[in-house]
Amino acid sequence: MARDYAARCRGSPGGNAWMVTAVIILAAQGVVAQKVRVEQELEAYPTESVDLRCEFIEGGSVTKLTQVSWIWEPVDGQRDNIAVFHPIYGRSFPNNAFKDRVVFLHNDLKIPSIRINNLRMSDAGRYTCEYATYPSGNEQGTTTLIMLAKPKNSARAVTVRAGSKSVVVAECVAAEGKPAASIKWLASVGGNHSTTTTNGPDGTVTIRSEYRLVPTAADNGREVTCLVDQRTQDRPWAEMLKLSVEYPPTVTIEGYDNNWYVGRSDAVLFCQAKANPEPTTITWTTASGSLPETVVVEDNKLMVRKVDDAVNTTFTCEVKNKHGASRQTLTTFVIEEKREPVPEPQTGAVVGGVLGTLILIGVIIGIVFLIRKFQRDTEGPPKHKPPPPVKAGSSTEMIMDEEATEALNGGAPPVRNKDAADSHHGNDSSNHGPSSANIPRGESFVSTPMYV
Repeated sequence: MARDYAARCRGSPGGNAWMVTAVIILAAQGVVAQKVRVEQELEAYPTESVDLRCEFIEGGSVTKLTQVSWIWEPVDGQRDNIAVFHPIYGRSFPNNAFKDRVVFLHNDLKIPSIRINNLRMSDAGRYTCEYATYPSGNEQGTTTLIMLAKPKNSARAVTVRAGSKSVVVAECVAAEGKPAASIKWLASVGGNHSTTTTNGPDGTVTIRSEYRLVPTAADNGREVTCLVDQRTQDRPWAEMLKLSVEYPPTVTIEGYDNNWYVGRSDAVLFCQAKANPEPTTITWTTASGSLPETVVVEDNKLMVRKVDDAVNTTFTCEVKNKHGASRQTLTTFVIEEKREPVPEPQTGAVVGGVLGTLILIGVIIGIVFLIRKFQRDTEGPPKHKPPPPVKAGSSTEMIMDEEATEALNGGAPPVRNKDAADSHHGNDSSNHGPSSANIPRGESFVSTPMYV
C-alpha cells in the first residue's frame, strides 16, 4: 500500500516525506505491538503430547492483564476457544474435544502455556494465545501446529499364473501417512508400476503402488524391492519380495547310462520335474502299460532290481500339478555283457602336453638363433700376420711370391714370364713342354698336363 501511495505521489516532495514518516510510525507500532511471544510452528505425532508456549512481554510499559484465552482455528473462518485462564475465576475448557486433554503448565497469567495430550491428526491448525489487556486492548500470538504421521508400510507378492498378459505381481502400500509418501521399485525383470493416492478424513494420505509384468516360468523366484520414502522416516523403508509365478510341470528323465547289461542290479532312473506349485502326482508306466516285476518305484525314482529282457522297453514318467500335466519317455536297451568304460583322455593333460611341446620348440629355436648370431659376430678378417720379407733372388722369395699371387688370383696358378722361368729352371724345356711365353696376351689357356 505504501508503495502504491508513493507511486501516486511521485511528483510531490512533501508527499514523499509524509510517506516516509508514515512508514516509520507503522513500523514502530508493529514493534511495540509485538508483546506476545510464541513459537511460529511446531510438529507433532498422534498419541503424543505437545507444549504450546506463550509469554507476555511488558516492553517497558505498564499493562494490566485481565484474561488470556487459547483459540483453535482448524480451518480458515472457524475459531473455537479451547482454554481460558482468569486470575479470579480460574481456568476453563469450553471445547469438549479438548476438555480432558488440555492443561495449563503454569499458574501465572503472564506465562499461560498449555499442553495438549493424546494428540489426534484432527488437532492440526493454528493456535492463538490472546490476552485481554488494559489499556491497550487485546494482544495475541499464533502458533501453527503441523501433525505428522508415519506411514504404515507393507508389501507383498501376488501369486499369478504364467501367461501372455501383463498382470499385477507385487503390491506396496504406505498407508495413512502425513505428508504423503513416495514409492519406488527396484527390479531387473523388466516390468512397470502404477500408483494411486487416497486422502483420509483426518488429513492423512494412503499411497498404493502395483508392479506389473507379463509373467513367465523363468520369473518365478526373482526379486523385486519396494522403497518407501517419507519425511518422518530416518531412511527409506525397503522390502524385498520374491515373485510367485505358477506354471505346469516340465519333465526330464535322468540316470540312463546306455549300459544296462543282463544281471545288473543298480540301474536307476530319475524323473525330474520343475513346477509351481510342487507336483501332486508322479506316475511311471511302460509302453505296455504296466511295469515289469523287477522294477520298484519310490516317488520320482525307478529302480531295477535285476536287469533282464523285461526292461528292454520304453519308460514314461508323467507329472501333474493343478495347472496341468507333462510327460517324458525314455527307451532303454538291454545288452548281453557289461561294457567297460573307455577312459577318456584328460583334457588338462592334453592341453598341458601341447603347451609343453610348443614351449620346448620355442626354446630350441631361440638357442639356434643365438648360436648363429654368435658365429656371425666372431667371423672377420684373418688374424695371422704376413710372412717377413726375404732377400731378392732367393728361392724362398720366389715361393712366397707364387703363393701370394695364387691367393690374389683366387687360387689359380700365377702366369710367369719367360725370363723368370729361365732364371729359375735354366734352358731345359723338355720337362715342361711348350713355354707359356708363346701364348698371345689376352687369350685364355689351359695348362699343359704334367707327366710324372
